[in-house]
Amino acid sequence: MYKRQIHAQIAAHAEELLTQVGLKEKMDLYPHQLSGGMCQRASLARALIGHPKALLLDEPLGALDAFTRMNMQDELLRIKAEQNMTMVMVTHDVDEAVYLSNKIVVMSPRPAKIEEILEVHLSQPRDRNNPEFIRLRSEILKVLDFAGREKDVEYTI
Repeated sequence: MYKRQIHAQIAAHAEELLTQVGLKEKMDLYPHQLSGGMCQRASLARALIGHPKALLLDEPLGALDAFTRMNMQDELLRIKAEQNMTMVMVTHDVDEAVYLSNKIVVMSPRPAKIEEILEVHLSQPRDRNNPEFIRLRSEILKVLDFAGREKDVEYTI
């Protein structure tokens, strides 16, 4: 009887996590039937099942469409707050870094080295149109040399 209760609790928790990552209706599919984004969301649910104190995330939302990605960013923030968890995330999405992070470590290309460490003092939930959000985004893009360059324009008539 005890084993059934434990199994039922684990199954209920797994179903709750699949619901959180938007996969409850897909829970009967086989892995080869899932899209890349679905696989990433299933991996996130699998990582959370053991109630970790820290979660290491390497481009966990990279294969998702823009709207699903934004919803999952909010879900990550909710999980982080609810479970009082530390998350370390690698992302190439500057907006995602500003939206999710309290601290951003900007790395150079190969060989990787720390270019800059930025503290993010914006309150949650974050407004992507907040001037400070945009300033931080611009600062990161400058460090990465993607802010755009003013070109000398020559006019001839």
